[in-house]
Amino acid sequence: MPRIKDFRVTYEAINEEGTFSEGDTITGSVTFTLTKDTKVKGLVVKAKGDANVHWTEGSGEDQETYSAHRRYFKDKECLIPENAKGTALPKGAHHFKFKCKIPQGDMPSSFKGKYGKIVYMLEAKMSRSWRWPSKAREELNFVSKSLSHHGHVMCPQSGSVDKKTGVFTKGQIRMSADINRKVCSPGDTLSVVAKICNSSSKKMKPKFSLHQNIVYRADGSTNTNDKSLCKMVGETIKESSEETVSCQIKIPDDVIHTLTNCEIISVEHYFKVYLDISFAFDPEVVFPLIIVPSRFTTLYPDEAMGPYPVGAAGGPSYSDFPPPAFPVGPYPAPAGPGAYGYPAADPTQYAITTNNNNPWPQQAIQCGFSTASSSAIQHPGPTAPPPSKQGEEPPSYVSLFSSS
Repeated sequence: MPRIKDFRVTYEAINEEGTFSEGDTITGSVTFTLTKDTKVKGLVVKAKGDANVHWTEGSGEDQETYSAHRRYFKDKECLIPENAKGTALPKGAHHFKFKCKIPQGDMPSSFKGKYGKIVYMLEAKMSRSWRWPSKAREELNFVSKSLSHHGHVMCPQSGSVDKKTGVFTKGQIRMSADINRKVCSPGDTLSVVAKICNSSSKKMKPKFSLHQNIVYRADGSTNTNDKSLCKMVGETIKESSEETVSCQIKIPDDVIHTLTNCEIISVEHYFKVYLDISFAFDPEVVFPLIIVPSRFTTLYPDEAMGPYPVGAAGGPSYSDFPPPAFPVGPYPAPAGPGAYGYPAADPTQYAITTNNNNPWPQQAIQCGFSTASSSAIQHPGPTAPPPSKQGEEPPSYVSLFSSS
């Protein structure tokens, strides 16, 4: 019969989520049962945080292995001081309490991926003479408070693209888009409004996708895994026409949080709005996102506490576009008839609404977008013309959207 039974290390939760962050104190205990009186050389408990990456490329003689390690902290407490002669413990149950302090600092959250992980661990070890030490481990769920404020500042809420269609077709395409938030949490809903002016001879489909990009780094090399978390597809936009499209996508509940403060592992997210055009490069507008735990959204009270109306501070307004058939304030647009998604959309989570204007004659198309790259832009707001009376010709496209 073994002398040591039920050797365990446990900790007390400090919040409902059972997570720890920088500066927290870990309170716990080491318990075990001795079947006989036993001499113990020492009993210690450690709290530590480490990041590791490892992958291989090639095969045979050309195979290369890449690995890297980072240690973020290590705290150690001696419950039974080390003694070469040993400390005698009586037969029976034993219970030792401990406290470990997580230091302040910029440390990344817990993470597990295909080629790397960031693990925070409690480890208890009992040493005896001429015996293998007894060990017990318990993993900690660490959530960093050191969120990327640099990324927060660099995330635009508006963007546009202006592009010629290419050698196989004629005309030009302009698209401008707004997103309702830059900082969000799992379960939040992203709302995007895109204005598309298709003055070309090509049909196209607007598409919306949420992406996650994980990068592992070691020995000067990188291993990248970019995948689409969810995707929506809108209705076809005809040639020589202009449309406003709204899309709503719920962020998956199990999405990995943004991770930017680790040298060897990073997790970033972005939302892409693009036009699928056959035999042509697809114009796109990309919005970087920051995904944080819901209890940390208060660190960004101006960004993550609710949907943004289009044209909020920091982004252009849509005053130079005709009003869509749905309110663009808090984006309540329901899924319109004929809208479809990939994969099959839950109407409570996904929606695409298209405001279809009548196609314009090819010679009358002039897009009223300010030329800009895919970054934050500012649009002047022209004065809207008075509504036409019954029987009168509608105002021309040029009069509505004259270029500034």
